[in-house]
Amino acid sequence: MIKVVVVDDSAFMRKAIGTMLDKDPEIEVVAYARDGEEGLDKIREHDPHVVTLDIEMPRMDGLTALKHIMMQMPRPVLMVSSLTTDGAEATLKAMEYGAVDFIPKQLSKVSLDIVKIEKDLLNKVKTIAKRKVRPRSTRTRQSREKRVEPVRRQVVESRKRSKQLRDVVAFGVSTGGPPVVQRILSELPPDFPAGILIAQHMPQAFTGPFAKRLGESCQLKVKEAEKGDVLRPGCVFVSPGGKHLTIEQKVSRIDVVVGDEPHDALYRPSVNVLMSSVAKAVGARGVGVILTGMGSDGLFGIRELKTAGGRALAQSEETCVVYGMPKAIVDEGLADKVVSLEDMAGEIASFLYV
Repeated sequence: MIKVVVVDDSAFMRKAIGTMLDKDPEIEVVAYARDGEEGLDKIREHDPHVVTLDIEMPRMDGLTALKHIMMQMPRPVLMVSSLTTDGAEATLKAMEYGAVDFIPKQLSKVSLDIVKIEKDLLNKVKTIAKRKVRPRSTRTRQSREKRVEPVRRQVVESRKRSKQLRDVVAFGVSTGGPPVVQRILSELPPDFPAGILIAQHMPQAFTGPFAKRLGESCQLKVKEAEKGDVLRPGCVFVSPGGKHLTIEQKVSRIDVVVGDEPHDALYRPSVNVLMSSVAKAVGARGVGVILTGMGSDGLFGIRELKTAGGRALAQSEETCVVYGMPKAIVDEGLADKVVSLEDMAGEIASFLYV
């Protein structure tokens, strides 16, 4: 039985989340709390497998409570976030602090909209319940220059020995993705010799703040993709939530395209749509990188990319929050290499050259 503690200052939200979780016979809500302080007490008392944690609460807010959880009694935490810019920024910060993922809540017509997250909530709780979470390190982070230096040296050495064959890198990522993408980009030098495209499963209100946060943590040029963008080396484009990100090869440039088609895609943005686009546009010049996430989005797109001569990397199970999307391409024999998060930036750089 998966034990869950629900922490939220709204009586309605506590009841709504509890009702949804209790529908699953494998899940039991063992306690409720109205703020961070009470939440910490309930976690100590009941030792739950998973905690759902609101962000804005009296006495002790969710971010402060999360820091205590990660330092004193680490376990999987799902943030319950409003679909606003402020909610997005706080949620992205929470994921840096150690939260596994988030569940969006609507602020308008809550009684109707909250039901939409039921399936997602149940899937995430059951998937992350057995995930081992380590205490957060108190070590001082390396300077940005120290993080990028190993990859910069690798790129320089590769240029001396080999010819660059690939210049487009596409990331597909979902559950637990933001800190993973941030870590990888922070280790790439500003003169990274390829353009980067990112399809992260994320609501529309979150992708702008996500792109901004990525840009602040790395030396590359990062922005949320929009009409008129052109893919160039050292530039990163994040797909807007609710849209698809694709590219088109022109005579002397690669255009970035944001659109609604296909309408029947399970996810928006879709990793499959992005990878398929890279396969069609640049073929063997593309590298697909499948990172942490539930499900198998990206499998068919990576297959097309490999058929077109491109390469594929998969994040290792040990470093994934959820080993779903990478596992799908590994099991199908499509991954050229399975790579830990610590080594991913360097491997991406090496895959550009032969």
